[in-house]
Amino acid sequence: MHLFPRNSAPAPVPADPIRRAATPWSDVFGRLAIRAIQIIVVVVLLAGLIWGIRQVSVVVIPLILALIFASAFAPVVMWMRRRGLPALLATVITLLAVVVVLGGLAWVIVIAVRDQWDDLSARTSSGFQQAVDWAQQLPFAPSQDQIDEWIASLQDFLTSSQFGSGAVAAGSAIATFLTGFVLLVVILFFFLKDGPRMWEFVLRPFRGEKYDRAQRVGHKTISVLGSYVRGTASVAAVDAIGILIGLLILQVPLAIPLAVLVFLLAFIPIVGAVTAGILAALVALVAQGPVVALIVVGIVVAVNQLEGNFLQPVLMGRSLKLHSFVVLVALAAGTAIGGILGTLLAVPLTAVVWGIIQVWDGDDLPASWARPKKKELVEASKPTVG
Repeated sequence: MHLFPRNSAPAPVPADPIRRAATPWSDVFGRLAIRAIQIIVVVVLLAGLIWGIRQVSVVVIPLILALIFASAFAPVVMWMRRRGLPALLATVITLLAVVVVLGGLAWVIVIAVRDQWDDLSARTSSGFQQAVDWAQQLPFAPSQDQIDEWIASLQDFLTSSQFGSGAVAAGSAIATFLTGFVLLVVILFFFLKDGPRMWEFVLRPFRGEKYDRAQRVGHKTISVLGSYVRGTASVAAVDAIGILIGLLILQVPLAIPLAVLVFLLAFIPIVGAVTAGILAALVALVAQGPVVALIVVGIVVAVNQLEGNFLQPVLMGRSLKLHSFVVLVALAAGTAIGGILGTLLAVPLTAVVWGIIQVWDGDDLPASWARPKKKELVEASKPTVG
């Protein structure tokens, strides 16, 4: 005996009253409005975070720089500690070595500039006068009265109170720089000495999967920053040495300071190499003439091609390689937010963010939205022919 007839249809399932009720937020425009509100909230939070960071930049910038330097020098400290040196002694030796290297470079630059400055300034004055004489032969050239008026205006500005206030602002900036530098050294000391213990203290609130994810994020951040700094420094050193050899052969003044400048500007991708090449070519143009300047440009282009096609893929690896468009956008955003320091920090911080995304769900498992499509899904999406 059956409770229901064989031919009777099953009773319809009552619709969910929540789904059936239409609201202003349930249609396409409602969902779009919700997404817009969420985006606005995120933008406001980011703007507030950036504003807060800029208010305490004297602390935040040394903290970020110390983290970057600690990531680069941590393998040296760990190597000495594995050889039996105490953590304090290994840290002090590393910091002293960095100070000696940087101080030696500064001393070499000062000596080179002092020895060659008189000759270069005389050649610069001669070249400037030649440029003025050439410009006066043009049909639209300014008259001598206009040139004298511009020079007088410049002299008035240099003796005005506005220039004096600028000098006071420069003095304040120097004081802020020294404060930040001392704070940077202190933070770097503690990062190198007790970095792992400090990180474990930060991770105490996390449990289970969240603790594992935080561990992956920390290890990936240190790995990316360290590899980025060491790889960029290696590439920059090769660039500086190559350009230094070329400048010394051509007997261009200030070859050593220009090589050091090439090394420093190499930490700014794309823009730094172009700026360094322009400065080297200008010095060669003033000191040796247009032919030598063109040769310097050729040397800079050749060294940059060697860097882009061979050194960066070998020394920095594919994991740190960002698309040129991403690099340019990061540089523009960093410059707009943080000026020169923002330009220097934009690319490594962007590389860190991308590295964190790559290990968000596992050691080799990116976040779900960032995973590449499987090959078979890509092939299936292709239209068939015939």
